Amino acid sequence: MSLSIGENEILVGLGEGPVTQRLDRSNRHGVVAGATGTGKTVTLQVLAQAFSDAGVPVFAADVKGDLSGVAMPGTPNEKMLARADSMQLTLTPAAPPVVFWDLFGQKGHPIRTTISEMGPLLLSRLLELNDVQEGVLTIAFHVADQDGLLLLDLKDLQAALKYVADHADEIGTQYGNVAPATVGAIQRKLLTLQTQGAEHFFGEPALDLADLMRTDAAGRGYVNLLAADRLIQSPKLYSTFLLWLLSELFEVLPEVGDPEKPKLVFFFDEAHLLFNDAPKALLEKIEQVVRLIRSKGVGVYFVTQNPADIPDAVLGQLGARVQHALRAYTPADQKGLKAAAQSFRVNPSFDTAETIQALGVGEALVSTLDEKGAPRVVQKTLIRPPASRLGPVTPEERAAVQARSPVAGQYDQLKDRDSAYEILQGRAQRAQRQADEAREQAEEDKRDVAEAKVREREAAREARESRPRASNRQTMTEAFAVTLVRTVASTAGRELMRGLLGGLTGRRRR
Repeated sequence: MSLSIGENEILVGLGEGPVTQRLDRSNRHGVVAGATGTGKTVTLQVLAQAFSDAGVPVFAADVKGDLSGVAMPGTPNEKMLARADSMQLTLTPAAPPVVFWDLFGQKGHPIRTTISEMGPLLLSRLLELNDVQEGVLTIAFHVADQDGLLLLDLKDLQAALKYVADHADEIGTQYGNVAPATVGAIQRKLLTLQTQGAEHFFGEPALDLADLMRTDAAGRGYVNLLAADRLIQSPKLYSTFLLWLLSELFEVLPEVGDPEKPKLVFFFDEAHLLFNDAPKALLEKIEQVVRLIRSKGVGVYFVTQNPADIPDAVLGQLGARVQHALRAYTPADQKGLKAAAQSFRVNPSFDTAETIQALGVGEALVSTLDEKGAPRVVQKTLIRPPASRLGPVTPEERAAVQARSPVAGQYDQLKDRDSAYEILQGRAQRAQRQADEAREQAEEDKRDVAEAKVREREAAREARESRPRASNRQTMTEAFAVTLVRTVASTAGRELMRGLLGGLTGRRRR
């Protein structure tokens, strides 16, 4: 390379002179914009390799699959060689060290987090919950924390929600009303999320962020590529995952101010998906993360078709700007074009709005920050050709890169330790066993009582049968005595009656 640039700069391309970006201002974020087919992916590839060569690790989502070619040395064609020659560059095929990642574990190492690390706010965004449902989900998280229940994967969250529903009366008096219908609605949305493959994302081993910030033996930063061609089919999952990753970096990394070079550069492709239909609370969180994460040494570069896709509160914090061609066919397009042109520091050599529309493939308007952090005058720039391959790697090449990865075997096997699902299931099984034992004991007690009654009746019957019976037969003496008594009584009665009647009816004797 014969172009003269500083030691703390990376070469973006050639304009009126070398167009560079200072490493000590690369944590001030940036945006790469332009219509489809104008060269955004190549620019991203050039920047990623340049940061890697400078010892800065990179994370980028490979939405279409063609960014994976950065893992292989390029084969320059005549057009690329001519461009390099016009820029006074010697184009030497080379490739940075690369680690492939994939949420689904098919085109790279699995990348996971836990439900607890995701948190109720981002999970509510992922599930598209309303305010009431988000409130119930937050209660479920809080109850799980209070009860020592680990929320690692989707089945843990489903178990926690069922626990909350089963104890709704008790929990409602402490945290607020928990309607079973609301819990049911959340469960249905979890099922929908599961059918989209999100169960692959939640679990252990969870991603160690330090594995994204590695350098190789030569001091080059690893380029971490997330295979997103399948993931992008679930836009909410894609955008929520990347936002979670940014949030985790923000929470974990220490404050470093403005380092000589970033600890990590993060490229957020299809950035408009992050902001589409985002509630106010989430937009505020995004703005906060973007504003403060630069002091952690992380530079965030949003890649999108139009800068207007990014809210002004976020766009205003993006220092480096690379604007490829825009087409203005509709009033909305014209508005976006005007906004893009006005975001640059004016160059008196050309009209910015007109130039944006006339840019060719591989050309861009570029403005970066100077040593004081102020935007430089925008320049019409011919983006430098990449030293790595244009186009995707083959499956065999991808497998070879994975085999020599520094994290090979570390994340490939899913681990499922005891967490909320297992604990609550164990409690339910113990409660069921106790209920079964109590029921069996009650039935046994009933049988004992019934048997005791039967034994009592049998004993009473046996006692009656064994008692001696009185005889109805009379002895001769007893018969004679009875006859005598009857005779005497009869004679005495007659005598008495005669005496009485005689006294009443007899005549007096003289």
